[in-house]
Amino acid sequence: MSDETLSKLRIDKGAISERGTSRKKRIVITGVLILLVLFSILYISGIIVRRTAVRVTVVRKIYPSQSITVLNASGYVVAQRKAAVASKITGRIISISVEEGNEVRKGDVLARLENEDAVAAARQATANLELARAEREKAKAELHDALLSRNRKKELLQNELVSQGDYDAADARYKKAVAGLASADAAIKAAEAALRSAEVTVEYANIRAPFDAVVLTKNADIGDIVTPIGAAAEAKAAVVTIAAMNSLQAEVDVSESSLTYVKVGQPCEIYLDALPDTRFQGVVHMIVPTADRTRASVLVKVKFLEEDSRILPEMSAKVAFLERPLNPKEFMSRIAVHEKSVVKRNGKTIVFLVTENYAEERPIKTGDVFDEMVEILDGLSVGDKIVLQPPESLKDGTKIAIIEE
Repeated sequence: MSDETLSKLRIDKGAISERGTSRKKRIVITGVLILLVLFSILYISGIIVRRTAVRVTVVRKIYPSQSITVLNASGYVVAQRKAAVASKITGRIISISVEEGNEVRKGDVLARLENEDAVAAARQATANLELARAEREKAKAELHDALLSRNRKKELLQNELVSQGDYDAADARYKKAVAGLASADAAIKAAEAALRSAEVTVEYANIRAPFDAVVLTKNADIGDIVTPIGAAAEAKAAVVTIAAMNSLQAEVDVSESSLTYVKVGQPCEIYLDALPDTRFQGVVHMIVPTADRTRASVLVKVKFLEEDSRILPEMSAKVAFLERPLNPKEFMSRIAVHEKSVVKRNGKTIVFLVTENYAEERPIKTGDVFDEMVEILDGLSVGDKIVLQPPESLKDGTKIAIIEE
């Protein structure tokens, strides 16, 4: 076979490679075109929707005072009248009349100590007083008899029927009776003083409230021994701790650099962590005239203008110092949103409410403006999520993607 014939029978590998590459290209292009057509069909039919990226804010409750607050400080509620009620004598508790949270009036008995010895001493003092009074009656009768005897002797002496010695003896008896009556009077006073002392000792066994208050803690119980100083082993000093609830004040620390924003009589608003939905009106009662060098702060006491049974000592408190007093309309909280979330569309004031992954156009009615916040009178509730700075392309029903911040 000739070389020419053999060359015709030889396979051209380059041609085969070019045909294979061309075929792959056609397959890829065909696949891409199919995907584009499929995507277009899905997009037009609404199955695939392009999402609009938006930022979200929350509808929240605000207080108008936030716009006129010049300084905020934190601290605690402290009772200005507080006492650890103890006994003036050592004794064992035989009864306790109160529990934590009970209201007591000045003079109410909080607890009693055993006092049999004091009661016995008081009874003895009472008997001594009765004896002294009886002795006075005896001395009084003796004085009366001595006076009559002296007067008779005096008349008889004038008629020279008795001697001068007899009269002098009657006169001496009279003077002795006068002294005896004076002694009996003094004995009665001494017995009365002893009885009062014994009665006071008996009263020491009654532990009474020194002022109107509420019982905060009970530090001892029946059977415990209490002493005035609590130095004995297993002895207690205070029986109960009480506080006058009408003396509660918020004590907050104000930094030295911010003290110029605070003055006595300045209106304040107090809010407690335990009562987040309630604001209490207050006024600066005192700026304590000393600083804490470790914290570079000054203690400021803020008085509650109204009492509330929900306010308790040692609750954490925050105080907003206001630039002016609030008017009645500013006491209540308002529902508000950021002003940049409110837009005008077709003559209507609207926001875009976030419902799942869609923006829902929601008409609203607005009220007052507080700094960057706009009051919502109707259309939204606290906690609703709405679009912040909605773009012009955002429409009702637009699918959105929330930008996490």
